[in-house]
Amino acid sequence: MKTYKELPNDAGSNIIGQVTAQANRLQKRLASIKHTVAIMSGKGGVGKSSLTANLATALTRKGNAVGVVDADINGPTLAKMMGVRKATLVYSQVGVKPAITPLGTKLISMDLLLAEDDAPVLWNAHTQKDAFTWRSTMEVGALREFIADTEWGQLDYLLLDLPPGTDRLPNVAELIPNLGGVVVVTIPSEVSQLIVKKSVTMARDILKVPIIGVVENMAFYVCQHCGEEEPLFSTEGALDSTLQQAILGGIPFDPRLARANDNGTPYLDEYPDAPASKALMQVAEKIQAFFEGEDLHAPPVGAVS
Repeated sequence: MKTYKELPNDAGSNIIGQVTAQANRLQKRLASIKHTVAIMSGKGGVGKSSLTANLATALTRKGNAVGVVDADINGPTLAKMMGVRKATLVYSQVGVKPAITPLGTKLISMDLLLAEDDAPVLWNAHTQKDAFTWRSTMEVGALREFIADTEWGQLDYLLLDLPPGTDRLPNVAELIPNLGGVVVVTIPSEVSQLIVKKSVTMARDILKVPIIGVVENMAFYVCQHCGEEEPLFSTEGALDSTLQQAILGGIPFDPRLARANDNGTPYLDEYPDAPASKALMQVAEKIQAFFEGEDLHAPPVGAVS
């Protein structure tokens, strides 16, 4: 194995120069972005990508310039959810023009680079059995390119939809040292909360990344017959005190939201008066309030502790 001192002379590849140049491009891109937000869960299947897509719509609807990075390199879904899978990426000397939704939200995703629906992401290696050795490094490199090589322009918010796993945030924090904050997604399940609490600890105590708050997805459902709110999961799965203190809101389950994601149409536009739409807009408002310096989790004035 070669040392870093030997790499610059490695067949003229100038790998150190390449990495430095890309790091400089990354910093230049980030300089035009006001706020960066990582959306994570630690556990799959909690609706994190759906939340990202709809929060991007909500923030755009509130007059913000919003970009989204689908950081799930191996299982990208946001291009479909946001209705831009047929978009063609245009390359220029200054970077790649992202896909843009009819509302104006910008998106970069590995899905836009794959030729077929069933095409997997394959990494260069002698064999795919050997690829696992470099997979994490190559995924970080791809994510770096997504952020650094995309023509974002001036953005108010850049949302990064992270893949499942408590180990994903450290990679992003390394790429974006001044990461603005983290939104953690869970569901009313003890299994989900067990993993999510690890993610909160990783972000808050180890990486020192600000926790914007926790979103409880599929918190309940609204009966179509009587209008009453009913728990979708066992009541024993209620948020524990650690997560409850950081709650941004609960998003009710609505099958129409999943249908809108499948169709690539904005749920917030189709059902603006639905309980889930109102909850999503409230979460977006709280994210904005966080960056405006408000304490989202402070007790109300006059509250007795």
